[in-house]
Amino acid sequence: MVAPIQGKLQLKSSFKSVRTIESIYTGGKSDVTRDDKLLVTTVGEDLEVTDLSNGKRVARLAGDSEIVTTFAIKPDGKHLVSASRSLSIKVWDMNTFTTVRSFKGHEAPVIVMDIDPTSTLVATGSADSTVKVWDIEKGYCTHNFKGHGGVISALKFHPDKGRLHLVSGSDDCTIRVWDLMSRKCLAVLESHVSVIRGLDFSHDGLQLISGSRDKVVNVWDLKKYKLKRTLPIYETLETVGIIKENTEFKESSIPNGRQYFYTAGDKGLIRLWDFETGKMVHSQKPEQNSKHTLVDVIYSAESQTLAAVTNDQNILVYDIPSGLKRVRQIVGYNEEVIDLAYLGDDESHLAVATNSEQIRVFDLEKFDCNILYGHSDIVLCMDERRDAGFFVSGSKDNTARIWSVDLDAEDAEDKFKCIGTCVGHTEAVGAVAISRKSTKFVITGSQDRTIKCWDTSDLDFENPDDNYKPHAMYTFKAHEKDINSVAVAPNDKFFATGSQDKTAKIWNAEDGQLVATCNGHKRGVWCVQFSPVDQVLATSSGDKTIKIWSMTDFTCLKTFEGHTNSVLKVSFLTSGLQLASCASDGLVKIWTIKSNECVSTLDNHTEKVWALKVRSDEKFITTGGADSVINIWEDFTEADKEKLLAEQEETLLKEQDLANYLVKKDYRNAIVLALSLNQPKRLLSIFIEVINNRAEGDESITGAAAIDDTLAELSNEQLETLLTYIRDWNTNAKQSPVAQAVLNAILRAYTSEQLLEVKNIKELLDGILPYTERHFHRVDQLITNSYIMDYTLHSMDLFSPAGMEVMETEE
Repeated sequence: MVAPIQGKLQLKSSFKSVRTIESIYTGGKSDVTRDDKLLVTTVGEDLEVTDLSNGKRVARLAGDSEIVTTFAIKPDGKHLVSASRSLSIKVWDMNTFTTVRSFKGHEAPVIVMDIDPTSTLVATGSADSTVKVWDIEKGYCTHNFKGHGGVISALKFHPDKGRLHLVSGSDDCTIRVWDLMSRKCLAVLESHVSVIRGLDFSHDGLQLISGSRDKVVNVWDLKKYKLKRTLPIYETLETVGIIKENTEFKESSIPNGRQYFYTAGDKGLIRLWDFETGKMVHSQKPEQNSKHTLVDVIYSAESQTLAAVTNDQNILVYDIPSGLKRVRQIVGYNEEVIDLAYLGDDESHLAVATNSEQIRVFDLEKFDCNILYGHSDIVLCMDERRDAGFFVSGSKDNTARIWSVDLDAEDAEDKFKCIGTCVGHTEAVGAVAISRKSTKFVITGSQDRTIKCWDTSDLDFENPDDNYKPHAMYTFKAHEKDINSVAVAPNDKFFATGSQDKTAKIWNAEDGQLVATCNGHKRGVWCVQFSPVDQVLATSSGDKTIKIWSMTDFTCLKTFEGHTNSVLKVSFLTSGLQLASCASDGLVKIWTIKSNECVSTLDNHTEKVWALKVRSDEKFITTGGADSVINIWEDFTEADKEKLLAEQEETLLKEQDLANYLVKKDYRNAIVLALSLNQPKRLLSIFIEVINNRAEGDESITGAAAIDDTLAELSNEQLETLLTYIRDWNTNAKQSPVAQAVLNAILRAYTSEQLLEVKNIKELLDGILPYTERHFHRVDQLITNSYIMDYTLHSMDLFSPAGMEVMETEE
């Protein structure tokens, strides 16, 4: 194998998608297995099973074309029960992830579900106002409870295995206690004035708490079935639950040895309450500018965590003993991916701007994500300086925020801190760029058509303060329309802007004076990018082209055409010798600048690709688009070249072996090798040579018994290849006798059942036989009625040695 010349740049031509970050939760029910190993979430009509240790998909449980309304996991973890709008209930095996059984449940969709402590029964509450109990193993209904006057909104089995009681809540504002033994309603508990959203039992099982959207939690005595007390929560509740009694709190403000319950709702916070006094003992720390509400909480007694499920499809995990300290964040749905940035010295994290006010920072090595709150409107753009430990984001809230990055911080909340806010634009900030050689300034461009240069030389990384506001060194109107992109030159002397006014402009970074205007695009300029090596600027535009401009005389040097829609981002590759681009056509393209050639098209997005970022070592390219998918593409150019060289080397060795076999007249090995090398001409010459040199009295079909035996031992793939050659040879009058002799040997050696296992056998024989004897039965009849061997015996005698002599005499 020839090694690449040391130091010579290898042009990139092959990238493959090695990882995708996509939606794992689109709203609805979510839960974790009792051992905390698997996360199960609803994704439309399907269920996604994710390994919590690494974030990899374990299984996708395919639905029935209707949205999944709810599901429940058995306490023993062996099965999962799901319900959908199609009214069917499915039981899934959690080892094989296959459907064990399916049956119709109610006359309306199932809204809530709970499984008893023995993992034997599942209770389903429906919009038809009924509660049913099912035997999971056998799939039949054991109980059908009627009495509620509205949609069933909450269900809970009694935790005592010997006490077969089930409690249900409804939007008729009542709670009913059902006895499974007597099949009767033991009590109707009335006090709430809104829909019941949560039910749970006290540690001793003698009291019940209920949470409702009427902003109170009621505590009920289950001996007398009377209301004991009402606790005002001052929040529209979506869930309540009791914390297990063995929980040891490290937070000094939470005394141990008492009974606590949690609540969550429209305030977007998990709060802990003393069960006896009804006083709030702790609340999670609110996130700045967060607008989410909590729709559910997943309580894990095993890991002692509470996972808050937000209405914007995120799952935020809090540690209970430490006082609701955030330990993990899982992003369920990314919406539209608008921009990307690599963070960290080793670029192990990826910051993602989606169609939301939060920035999601994914840990590419673990199943974790930091959600950065601070902006009050959608984040539109980002730029990073990994070596300086900070990045900048621009938003529709008219500000740009500066964030410090400390991935070594112990607390998740300290890894990313806002250390400054650039305030001054009157419209959305759509473009940001940081100085490349220093950290002295940041450039922002806005829909207000102005450029601002911010002094960032005195940023305080040690004592971050998001109230710190850098001052603008200069401000000027730069374009006639929205500014889409800003880029700073590698030497910090210039910066470029691209706008919807169809122009790209180059400015002096020191004083903001206009240096040049690049006219030539027919639509708005979406992206500008300086070469890291050469004095050129790349621009991409809505006119479907990419242009390269000289920084010496500001003329257009190159134009690249190939995308079928607006080119949204462009970036330099391979020390400025190549370009990577993404567009509204959903494609990513790799270009070689010298030849103007598109050397590779990457296709794994279904909608427009807004974001493109090249890792500093150029081993990976990351793209994100309107399809909510982030693709990480790995450079396989070198690997593909090595593979090609290895294949060429192997072919040369086989060619040499084939030549040796022919010299030795080892036709058995020569035929097999010629088939593997895909050399029909060489194979035909072998057969012709053997047939022409047939020994006197030889009774073999092909002229050599060794060849007959070889043809009788071919694999299905080899047979398919050889029959393809025979079909082509048979169309030539000179080659057809040889083709028919080989075909005769094949048909005599294999049964019809064996031949039917060969791929495309009907089409192959249908292409061969009409040239042979047009009066024979049609091939479809032969194959359908298994007459292949009969056909062989009464017709292929023509191609025995005696038959071929007759043919030659007749000719």
